[in-house]
Amino acid sequence: MLRLYMLGGEDIEKRDSRTLNEQAFRDAGNSPSVAIFPWASKAKEEKQRRFMVTYFKELGARSVRFVERSLPFTEMVAIAENSDIIYLPNGDTKLLIEMLRDTGSTHLLRLHENVIIGNSAGALALCNEYIIPTKDGVEKLAIEKGLGLSDFVVSAHYEPAQDAQLENLSNGRSIFAIPEGAAIRSDSCSLSLLGNVELFMDGKKL
Repeated sequence: MLRLYMLGGEDIEKRDSRTLNEQAFRDAGNSPSVAIFPWASKAKEEKQRRFMVTYFKELGARSVRFVERSLPFTEMVAIAENSDIIYLPNGDTKLLIEMLRDTGSTHLLRLHENVIIGNSAGALALCNEYIIPTKDGVEKLAIEKGLGLSDFVVSAHYEPAQDAQLENLSNGRSIFAIPEGAAIRSDSCSLSLLGNVELFMDGKKL
């Protein structure tokens, strides 16, 4: 059964959502194998990759592999099929979604039957719709289309200063606003709010 963990934002170096990741790793089974799609940035950030490998092995991963954009699709399929956890990191949400769609990897995510962890941009990408700051600045929020693995709307890096805009955007939809250090866990049967996740609905903060 597919289980999604959508994190509002974690600094990998600080490991400030370790408890959430520990729960996700337990859900995936003993000594899970992890596949990372590091596609939310055009840069190949070796330092960040080393942090992720070290961190995930501390959490009990038996193996950590990176799915490179240059790989043939058949190799991407093989890595995904042999992984217990798929991890989508933080970065540029639109770029991540574009790469997943262009390579056909959205299909791999939909077929996955264990755990997918999305951190910030990775979490937003999993949603039907997501909230993101416009290019004009962080003060203005807008709604964009995600990949649709979950049928609700999410805002990451939530802060109370965003309340007025989120209330306005919630007319006609429900928005889960996830602060850093919190997450949503969902599967086909249940939805759990892990930490201080806020819900906005019908123009109100509930």
